[in-house]
Amino acid sequence: MFEQLSSRLEGFFKKLRGGGRLSEEQVAQTLAEVRKILLEADVNLNVARDFVDRIQSKATGVEVIQSVSPGNQIVKIIHDELVVLLGGDFRPMKLSGMPAIVMVCGLQGSGKTTFIAKLALWLKERKRYPLMVAADVYRPAAIDQLIVLGEKIGVPVSTGDRKTPLAIVKNGIDDARRQARDVVLIDTAGRLAIDDEMMVELEKIKAAVNPSDILYVADAMTGQDAVNTAVEFARRIDFHGVVLTKMDGDARGGAALSIRAVTGRPLMFIGTGEKADALETFHPDRMAKRILGLGDIVTLVERAQRVVDEQKAAQLADRMATATFTFDDFLEQIESIKKMGSLQDLVKMIPGIGNKLKGVEIDEKELVYVKAIIQSMTKYERVRPTIIDGSRRKRIANGSGRPLQEVNRLLNQYEQMRKMMSKIGKGGKHGMKMPFGLG
Repeated sequence: MFEQLSSRLEGFFKKLRGGGRLSEEQVAQTLAEVRKILLEADVNLNVARDFVDRIQSKATGVEVIQSVSPGNQIVKIIHDELVVLLGGDFRPMKLSGMPAIVMVCGLQGSGKTTFIAKLALWLKERKRYPLMVAADVYRPAAIDQLIVLGEKIGVPVSTGDRKTPLAIVKNGIDDARRQARDVVLIDTAGRLAIDDEMMVELEKIKAAVNPSDILYVADAMTGQDAVNTAVEFARRIDFHGVVLTKMDGDARGGAALSIRAVTGRPLMFIGTGEKADALETFHPDRMAKRILGLGDIVTLVERAQRVVDEQKAAQLADRMATATFTFDDFLEQIESIKKMGSLQDLVKMIPGIGNKLKGVEIDEKELVYVKAIIQSMTKYERVRPTIIDGSRRKRIANGSGRPLQEVNRLLNQYEQMRKMMSKIGKGGKHGMKMPFGLG
């Protein structure tokens, strides 16, 4: 996500922070470089120019803080302006009415149907009761796709007569009332390109059901095409917020920076993967920090809270304090980490760590290998690893398909951690609770 933009800005800021006082000429060169980086990241020309102009007006004549280098001051100004560019404050959905009606629109192939399923799961996790309405009667298998997704996440889908979109939508709202569903998510039809027929159809649906939220879904991979399309949708449909899908791909990030500025509509969600739970609310301040390589610890904690059971975490902390944690505990932590997303993505969210590992590939398979080794142990061996002698180690290596050295390394690491935790536990009056993994 924003890889190219983030990488270029980080490298440039590193040089900037290294200097002393900045002359006016250096400030001008700094802003010229920032503008170049933005344009190369596919940011809209006018947006890039206005962004740099605002920075220049603030950087010119800025009071020098003795304890902060001039370079860091400019980085701070750029960060603050980036937050503004991305929308300023976080904008939640309105979700007003009973049921609240959410209309989702966008071009075909932008990921509307998948996003609706993700949003349904997101709402369900927040104790809402959504119903999805399959109103895309033009794309082959669109309705069937939504039905399959609904079955996977346990959310009902209303299909009506599968003929006229407006009739399907009205029937879906009636279904929601009968089933006591408090949110209706409407999957409208898309086209390969904007046409008047599509817009008229969307306008009719909007007029008929008066949705509390209208979300425009854009494919982040399409760059400035997504921006141009968003402008037309904003003019005709007057949507309330933008969803950017496929942000886990090799998108340069320019569309995300441009859409909000050009349309005046906030970015509300971003899709970060194929799985149903790969959806994040868009927080401008957090995203600005990610782009500048400053981490995003808040989102990291939120992901952990979503997958970690608090009671189990407390129990694990107690076992860690008394050095009684087992390989079963370790296995459980691995599963929790996998649910949070890719390791590469998680590491980037840790302030001061992600930017130091730039270019370092984190092998996701390592967790798979560790899991295979642990699962090749008997239940008793997982609880009492000290009984694992040479012959048992060979059996575990053969069973997991991993070299004996890897089995030995894992067992040695476990023993070192157990001894360390034992010392820490004895260090306090009542023992010291230490987190393990995500616990």
